[in-house]
Amino acid sequence: MTTDIGTRTLGIDSPLTVSTLGLGCMGMSEFYGTGDEDAGIATIRRALDLGVTLLDTADMYGPFVNEELVGKAVAGRRGDAVLATKFGNERRADGTRVGINGRPEYVVAACDASLRRLGVDHIDLYYQHRVDRSVPIEETVGAMAGLVTAGKVRHLGLSEAGPDTIRRAHAVHPITALQTEYSLFTRDLEDEILPTIRELGIGLVPYSPLGRGLLTGAITAESGAVGEGDLRRSDYFPRFRGDALATNLGLVDRVRALAAAKGVSPGQLALAWVLAQGQDIVPIPGTKRVKYVEENVDAAAVDLTADDLASLASAVPRGAVAGARYGDMSNIDD
Repeated sequence: MTTDIGTRTLGIDSPLTVSTLGLGCMGMSEFYGTGDEDAGIATIRRALDLGVTLLDTADMYGPFVNEELVGKAVAGRRGDAVLATKFGNERRADGTRVGINGRPEYVVAACDASLRRLGVDHIDLYYQHRVDRSVPIEETVGAMAGLVTAGKVRHLGLSEAGPDTIRRAHAVHPITALQTEYSLFTRDLEDEILPTIRELGIGLVPYSPLGRGLLTGAITAESGAVGEGDLRRSDYFPRFRGDALATNLGLVDRVRALAAAKGVSPGQLALAWVLAQGQDIVPIPGTKRVKYVEENVDAAAVDLTADDLASLASAVPRGAVAGARYGDMSNIDD
């Protein structure tokens, strides 16, 4: 089955219409095992064929090579794609992490470098990847706004920003979207962040809407957490370690049972749950395989009843997930 996934609009003051769900491209180059450029390009092109327009990357993925991969994939099809990329997690070419950088002069230089790697004349949605607490957000967003004036960027976004930062940023220039982690397994933003962005008319772009793969049901205790070369094997992702993994896989089993009863995959059910949280939400499940793009797209056709949502709430109570979403949460703005 292939679904007409339709569109949703992110933001009110600076609206951007995109496909109902997007594609996270990070894992095609780094973090989740060995990258495969050809497979990544094929995956992106298949996504475009299926009506997925929002493609998400960042300069630090690779580093740098993920933007180049995305650029190759959209060559000749720029009109089919809404390109989103990010700056602020500064890395060197050898992968060394320099730190978070929100200085105005860096914003401009990073944007110019991303444009070159993507091979385009503008970025549709440009995010600050992480908040630089050493630089007033007004200065960073002021530089980002200058990119809009220059025609290099069309819309602005923030990633992992807290409520106060969001308000201050939005006062400088309309913020179209906030990107942060949101799924059945990660719901803390419902307390303050989600009400804040809805008050301001800012859309939500959830990354890891499948719990970094846990909610697909593909990861089991028998198969081991993940393969060699996958960062999820490390302490960086506590939810994949020891007793926490066992607890979380127990929750996945409950999702699996509900999905089977509905005739869908666990991942499709989990994505449908995210989509059901509001028309201002556009998740970006990441994958590097065509078959999973096809599966994810079909999640847009899964209608959840009130009883379905209640069953999911009972199966995965908020706060039931074991382990923090990152081993080091110090770079997450609150």
